[in-house]
Amino acid sequence: MPIEEEFKRFKQIREELNLTQSAFAEELGVSVTTADIERGRTRIPGQVVKELLKKYHINPLWLFGESSQKYLRAGHISVSPAVVTVDNTGKENIVLVNAKAAAGYPHNLGDTKWFESLPAFTIPLPEYRNATFRGFQVDGDSMLPALNSGEWIVGKAVDNLESINSKPMYVVVTADSILVKKIKKESAGDFINLISLNPEYAPIRIDQAEIRELWQVNSKLTFDPEADTQQVSLHSLHQEMRELKEEVRKMAK
Repeated sequence: MPIEEEFKRFKQIREELNLTQSAFAEELGVSVTTADIERGRTRIPGQVVKELLKKYHINPLWLFGESSQKYLRAGHISVSPAVVTVDNTGKENIVLVNAKAAAGYPHNLGDTKWFESLPAFTIPLPEYRNATFRGFQVDGDSMLPALNSGEWIVGKAVDNLESINSKPMYVVVTADSILVKKIKKESAGDFINLISLNPEYAPIRIDQAEIRELWQVNSKLTFDPEADTQQVSLHSLHQEMRELKEEVRKMAK
């Protein structure tokens, strides 16, 4: 790989983390900004390579163009939320992330002030005690018929990736997106498949190390009790029409 590609990959990491050159340098323990590295004036120091692996699980071989695997599982990977907020009694809030705020969510995972600017509430029920919860607004139709666009779901924070299974739905937060999916682990390796309930959407395959936060969906807030029944019926009709079209296509051959 040409040496300039090494610097492009270094810059790519910083941009995916949404950090300035000075902030990235501080994260990596560099005394000046990372500008000289990104411009190719300075080779990437060994200490920086070490910090990239330690903090962001970046594979050194990928960085230098000798591997297509970007991430390495360097020990236990935490997917717990970095920031929680509390009410005036010290109880954890359930922060609400609407569809608009979701666009900035992955870039503000460690920003306490940003989270404090979001609406929050508490639910005085035993099901919402002794854990961290967060509310997310559903955007899109990939999880029909279970979830409609605009509805709210409440997720319980997941501490580690070892506990995930294929039955629940999860809110998966990566460096640049928030996705609501089911998760299917691959039998070998560190990749997982994010599965939509709507058959119109293909699975998304990602490295587990790309996950920044993980929330298991445990409840849904809906303001139209009749919507679920109607949506299931429409979805079933749509599925039947697709199957009928497929049968007609086969007969036409």
